[in-house]
Amino acid sequence: MKRLEEDLAAGAIGGGVKPLIVHVVRQFLPNRGGLEDVVYNLCRQALRNGFRIRVVTLNSLFSDPARQLSDHETIDGIDIVRIPWKGSTRYPVAPSVLRHIADADLVHVHAVDFFFDFLALTRVVHGKPMIATTHGGFFHTRRFAAVKAVWFNTLTRFSSSRYDYLVGCSHSDVATFSLIAGKNLELIENGADTAKFHDLAARVPLKRLITIGRFSSNKRLDRLVAAMRVVIASDPEWSLDIVGVPSDLTEADVTGLAQGIDAHVQVHIGLQNSEIGALIAQSSLFVSASEYEGFGLVAIEAMSAGLLPVLQDNGAYAALAAKHGLIRLADFTRAEHGAQAILAAWQKSNSAPGSVRATLMREAEDYSWDSVARRYFQLYRTTLAQYACH
Repeated sequence: MKRLEEDLAAGAIGGGVKPLIVHVVRQFLPNRGGLEDVVYNLCRQALRNGFRIRVVTLNSLFSDPARQLSDHETIDGIDIVRIPWKGSTRYPVAPSVLRHIADADLVHVHAVDFFFDFLALTRVVHGKPMIATTHGGFFHTRRFAAVKAVWFNTLTRFSSSRYDYLVGCSHSDVATFSLIAGKNLELIENGADTAKFHDLAARVPLKRLITIGRFSSNKRLDRLVAAMRVVIASDPEWSLDIVGVPSDLTEADVTGLAQGIDAHVQVHIGLQNSEIGALIAQSSLFVSASEYEGFGLVAIEAMSAGLLPVLQDNGAYAALAAKHGLIRLADFTRAEHGAQAILAAWQKSNSAPGSVRATLMREAEDYSWDSVARRYFQLYRTTLAQYACH
């Protein structure tokens, strides 16, 4: 068995052909977001570590449905296949995925959606080794909570049993899925691209905040802006940059939230990393009022830049704060409390800017993709070895 795993590690299956890992995810490049970044970084690491890679994704962007995307594209060495779909963005139906996993050595499904269920239900047909990463499941909001609970305890329970491994990317995900999963549940916390914005935060503390993420209702930008109103009332030198792409909130929705303080709140749509980096360079604090996160990837990326995070006290962010003492938790359901947390974080940052910045960047390195990807690759190799023995 040891020799077999060594052969797999060296790509020596199928007569020396490197193993083909097919990632299946509903949205990918050119769309940007936490889920897309995870898949992108995992693919880039895999290419450097003896695997062939394909990403199968949908052929349009939820944030820009009118935009025509090519059926096939290669970005940074990653082979991308885009397929048609129907239905809701919450559960996009795309059965042609089966055609594009036929030659896979292993299928890696990301998130709990149509692909997760469909590939589980059709495993008797395609017969592929499979792992899945939960990415927060479908509990990002409390809407339809009763329906979600029934779905989770029936179809999701069955689907989970069809995967060789189910990977929870946070302690909160593992706690949730442990209710329905068996011994196949593993914890591998998400990695972060700690080089992307490394060391970019303002060298001298500035009264400027930045938040980054999709414009979705669970991010609670309304609560963040409400807290910002309180901050500005106490000190009009403060400003906030809201960076992201439309989701179930449009650009107009987000801009409308800041009515009356629009001179202090700027909304930025679809920026490139270099443009986001330029905004980070003018900021000292990262803020998020999100009521649900699968892991909190963007907070880690903010730390890598030297930004001090002020985060809503949800499960994922509380877990991060328990590991990193500089992170400030807040209750953004109360604007005054959110404002107080922001001002307290500013005082901390302003009192020792060099040491705070250095500590945040050093601690962010614990989440580098080098170490996280190695755990995934071991899971790939273990799964491939199990099938090679059959």
